[in-house]
Amino acid sequence: MDSEKSSGVAYKYGVSGPFWYASGATVQIILFATLAIELKRRAPNAHTFLEVIRARYGVYAHIVFTIFGLCTNILVTAMLLTGGSAVVTSLTGVPTAAACFLLPVGVVLYTMFGGIKATFLTDYVHTVMILVILFIFAFTTYATSNILGSPGKVYDLLVEAAKAHPVEGNAEGSYLTMRSKEGAIFFVINIVGNFGTVFCDNGYYNKAIAAHPVSALPGYVMGGLSWFAIPWLCATTMGLAALATETNPAFPTYPHRMAPADVNAGLVLPNAAVALLGKGGAACTLLLVFMAVTSASSAELIAVYVSFIFAGFKRGLGLTKAKRRSSIFTYDIYQTYFNPQASGRRLIYMAHLCVVGFALIMAGFSVGLYYIGISLGYLYLLMGVIVSSAVLPASLTLLWKRQNMIAATLSPVLGLITSLVAWLVTAKKQYGSLSVDSTGANNPMLAGNVAALLSPCVYIPILTYAFGPEDYDYASMRAIRRADDDKSVATDPEVVLGNEATTPEDDEARYVAAGKIARWMTVAMTLILLVLWPMPLYGSGYIFSKSFFTGWVSVGIAWLFFSALCVAVYPLWEGRHSMAFTFKSIGLDILGKKKPAIQGREGRVTEQEGSDSGTPTEKVDVKT
Repeated sequence: MDSEKSSGVAYKYGVSGPFWYASGATVQIILFATLAIELKRRAPNAHTFLEVIRARYGVYAHIVFTIFGLCTNILVTAMLLTGGSAVVTSLTGVPTAAACFLLPVGVVLYTMFGGIKATFLTDYVHTVMILVILFIFAFTTYATSNILGSPGKVYDLLVEAAKAHPVEGNAEGSYLTMRSKEGAIFFVINIVGNFGTVFCDNGYYNKAIAAHPVSALPGYVMGGLSWFAIPWLCATTMGLAALATETNPAFPTYPHRMAPADVNAGLVLPNAAVALLGKGGAACTLLLVFMAVTSASSAELIAVYVSFIFAGFKRGLGLTKAKRRSSIFTYDIYQTYFNPQASGRRLIYMAHLCVVGFALIMAGFSVGLYYIGISLGYLYLLMGVIVSSAVLPASLTLLWKRQNMIAATLSPVLGLITSLVAWLVTAKKQYGSLSVDSTGANNPMLAGNVAALLSPCVYIPILTYAFGPEDYDYASMRAIRRADDDKSVATDPEVVLGNEATTPEDDEARYVAAGKIARWMTVAMTLILLVLWPMPLYGSGYIFSKSFFTGWVSVGIAWLFFSALCVAVYPLWEGRHSMAFTFKSIGLDILGKKKPAIQGREGRVTEQEGSDSGTPTEKVDVKT
């Protein structure tokens, strides 16, 4: 749903909106690589991040962070369903309530049966399709459209739009400047909120645990840089195209401007697509929404409820040996507090049950949000207020040995109380009443978000030194035992491909080196994306010239080509040997012949022969 929300920001604030949206959420992805490396270094056998919290602080902190993790997944899923259903209703006429229930159906099916493998595969396929659609939108807007057709034409229409309805708080009211007061406020809110959705989302930790972070470090960097181009170019294209085509009879709301409620609901992109491409634009938008909602929703289901076995199937990412990975409900709630002796079959049964239950609850919750007027835009601004107070104590769990249990347990709760008070008091003081409009305004949301992220900076040291700092040695984290692997998975050829024969000393050295690289990359990207690039343009109040705007758009299109190489082409090259083996094995299985031997990175060899039971035989020769 980044495309929808970022397009709405571009519609409201001009060219600054897409950049603030993209840059404010890219740094966290790269920064998360540092935390992922520390997680594998401190707790190499952990199954979830919440398990690490429990190993260090005990039950009470575990419960607190479990609640914040659930809140994160609920908010993200609600955003997906409210935004997606609004677009489906706008383009097809399907009732919003029905769309809220229909969208999760496909997600539930392939998530139940595919687990995290479903999320990896669908993430890839859906991302490729999204990139294709974005290229269609970009080349239509800036090259082939009869209405627009060039950056120069878009520029001229944006100049006219600024004369007709100048943007309050922008330099000279222009849509073609980085100096935007409201855009800068959104930028701060965006940074805080994305810290919460990255560092409090168990799905990010699950994938970090599943992948060897040293080998995957380039993936974090390339992934963050690749993602930047998607909301930036999409919003620069579709958000500005909506502004440029509003005066054209092809625009759906012509002769009126879009209502603020429609903008917040995420309808800027579909309206622009229909104006430019007609029914083809509507079809592309529906496909885009379906790809985004299903891919992201499956990841949230994995993070919250799905229990799965994950085999290391990709040597290029250095995925570790298969373990029983468990989500918040199945592992951190059900097995931990209700049925510690639960078998693997029982956990899978409970997970499947809860996938359906969670989907139904979230669909009903999204319908309720729709009827009380809570939109995608409102939830996006709100997420930092609710969850970002847990970011700092969660990070310090791995990064600071002095933080004690009291600080880790109470600082997120106190931070949440502080953020709610700051948010609601600001809305009441500024607007005189509490309503959806007043609480959803930028200034109250800014106060709440900043209070959520920064208040733990006060609470943590006070509580730590008031009750006595720890001198934690991380022994309880390292003592976390691996869950017993399923026998059926222990002989899975994918497991063999993922095994590595390395010593703890080797791993420690690699973690330290990768951690230094991740920290330097974070500092460099933060300076470039948040300071060196945008601030001179913001401080000078520069109004883009036509040639500068053309260059701005050209950089965005070139960056999207780079993204396509990173996320569409490079994974195929990295996985070429595994894919060749898989297709060869399928062919030999069909013919009833012996499967080829597998040779892992460290000389592990497996021979598989067909059998009635489907269980291969294994011959192992590990070279030390």
